[in-house]
Amino acid sequence: MGTEMATVQVEGIPFPQEITINKPLSLLANGITDIEIHFLQIKYNAIGVYLEKDNVLAHLESWKGKKAEELVQDDGFFHALVSAPVEKLFRIVVIKEIKGSQYGVQLESSVRDRLVSVDKYEDEEEESLEKVTEFFQSKYFKPNSVLTFHFPTTPGIAEISFVTEGKGEAKLTVENKNVAEMIQKWYLGGESAVSPTTVKSLADQFAALLSA
Repeated sequence: MGTEMATVQVEGIPFPQEITINKPLSLLANGITDIEIHFLQIKYNAIGVYLEKDNVLAHLESWKGKKAEELVQDDGFFHALVSAPVEKLFRIVVIKEIKGSQYGVQLESSVRDRLVSVDKYEDEEEESLEKVTEFFQSKYFKPNSVLTFHFPTTPGIAEISFVTEGKGEAKLTVENKNVAEMIQKWYLGGESAVSPTTVKSLADQFAALLSA
């Protein structure tokens, strides 16, 4: 995955501050996915969101001076972040092991519901989403496995990569624009996103960067 530099610890897992694929991407937010069962917090994944810093800030100029508390509730801000024509990468590291099929079903269900709600779930989307579900079907998310979603500047593509101990890298390219956009929204979708801690981290970081 290119050059790696200083790291940031997320739940004891090191995340490089910068990852270069096409251009240097900065770690601009981090968080976890978790659930609470009988008052016990179970943490599933640690998340790092990498973006082209300067370009994304230029795209979000309209939110200059806004406080983090305002950004976190502003769907327009997160929509602009998703639609920003900049390279993005989500690095997800497994904390608690689960079957890949469980993750795939959660992703498929969320993406499908989002597409249905905006009337964009057609045969092409269904076919593309089936390939994503199939990709995860045979995977096993051991602790420290790394799942990567890479969104090149070219809109409409999502490159998925999965690396786990003892196996080579598995890859899938999603070439459906609507599905790729909704995968982004699963992580960057504001109040409807899968990880509230990541969304809060994004709001805190952009509030600081846009007021600098």
